[in-house]
Amino acid sequence: MAADLVVTNAVVYTVDKARPWASSLTVTGGKIVALEDVDRGPGTEVLDLGGAFVLPGLVDVHNHHAMAGRAELFELTFGADASFDDILDAVRARAATLGPDEWLTGGAWASTLVETMSSASARRALDEAASGRPVSLTDDSRHNRWVSSRALELAGITAATPDPAGGVIVRDGGSPSGLLLEAAGVLVERVTGALTPAQHRRASQRAIEILHGFGVTAFQDAGVSTDILGALHSLDLAGELDAWVVSSLLVNDPIFGFDPIGAPLLEVAGRYRTEHHRPDFVKIFLDGVPPTRTAAFLEPYLPDDTHGSCFRGSTTMPPEELTDWLVKAAAAGFSAKVHCTGDASVRQFLDAVSRVRAAGYTETRFQVAHGQFVDPSDVPRFAALGVAADISPFLWVPGVIPDGIAEVLPAARASRMQPNRTLLDTGALVAGGSDWPVSESPNAWEGIAGLVTRQDPQGRRPGALWPEQAITVAEAIEVFTLGGARACGLDDVTGSLTPGRSADFVVLDRDPFRTADVAGTQVVETWFAGRRVFRR
Repeated sequence: MAADLVVTNAVVYTVDKARPWASSLTVTGGKIVALEDVDRGPGTEVLDLGGAFVLPGLVDVHNHHAMAGRAELFELTFGADASFDDILDAVRARAATLGPDEWLTGGAWASTLVETMSSASARRALDEAASGRPVSLTDDSRHNRWVSSRALELAGITAATPDPAGGVIVRDGGSPSGLLLEAAGVLVERVTGALTPAQHRRASQRAIEILHGFGVTAFQDAGVSTDILGALHSLDLAGELDAWVVSSLLVNDPIFGFDPIGAPLLEVAGRYRTEHHRPDFVKIFLDGVPPTRTAAFLEPYLPDDTHGSCFRGSTTMPPEELTDWLVKAAAAGFSAKVHCTGDASVRQFLDAVSRVRAAGYTETRFQVAHGQFVDPSDVPRFAALGVAADISPFLWVPGVIPDGIAEVLPAARASRMQPNRTLLDTGALVAGGSDWPVSESPNAWEGIAGLVTRQDPQGRRPGALWPEQAITVAEAIEVFTLGGARACGLDDVTGSLTPGRSADFVVLDRDPFRTADVAGTQVVETWFAGRRVFRR
């Protein structure tokens, strides 16, 4: 059979140890059939790359693609470097385009603004900027919200409203200040305007278009609703889902306000499975985020007036409940991604996985999502238990979020995030995720540069964070290709340029092994299943 496509005159890095380098690829039926120029026929498309560098399509093991697409199309967006006054100016400009009681949603404000936004005077400034409209703005972690007086009114939040389980209504003089932490934000999320099915579909489609521009051809969404599942299902049935997608089904939901979650969601997940979409994981939030002291640590936070000197944070569920959920999920054929940002939550999850493995579930995939802080004694347990480290280097290189963490943890601990070198050296599977739109961009080359230098890839912040934990360019590329595919269960179809796998590849503007500016690497073309889906 004549080939559909031959890629020739290229420098091909396959990320396959059996044959790491080639100069050609032959593609038939959307799959790689050879690492040579073979089987040409009269209808074969020939792509002569003139010596350009080729890699497997990138894999983003942790993003919220639909949320990012929604923000891109329908919401106010501003960077985490926006000041308090910058945010008010942006709200004022956006509000002028809206109806008198139309919701204004968006983000993401910096974690370092938590104290500023904890006052009633800040809320009144937001009210003025929005001319009394309902406003809900998320922070850079997407775990917390700053809302206007009208939003509080519509959500029924008053001075008498108790803090919901897993959340805090921050108060000023006894009344809600407008800052809602973790699950408290869900009270507002439930009354904001919902998207239509067509808008959900377009949000997913737009997000995937953006991902293609950065060379991403496979990803795992870290927390989906039935609306998002429906959008992915609709796109694939129409032949318009040009990516491998793994969805994570929420067991608990402290931040999104989705319904259903838990067992009812797991029961219906199978109906959304298609050729390119695999709803194969559950997602559990085991703690929150360090800047708001909602992450669970083995040692205390820095003392403050609210929490005292012994506060360590807490997990969202006791060990027995976590183990029970993991066993139920494994028995039903689901793997698990568990959000852990403090070292105590990481340990609780590893302990639970140990019990699940002992119960006979040896093939179930498990991921620690984020794992910024890991006690040294727990690092070797990742490899021993077969737990992947889902890391987001976009979030912990010098920048706003590490600054926020440094305000609540002792300096010696705050500076020791992401032990990636040690994880790899102890045999752990490390997979790269952007956590976009928590990160402002899903550009994996910034993440790869952060892994290699431990510095801000954009050069905005000085210094390096725990530089001893740097890894090599080759290791970082594998983290964002085959490592991600293995972690989310897509290594049977993608992650390396190996005969038999999908012809998912990217053409780069430079050789990442020979450039001093890895972060500046740009994708010239992206191909999915043997079809070009992006050209710069």
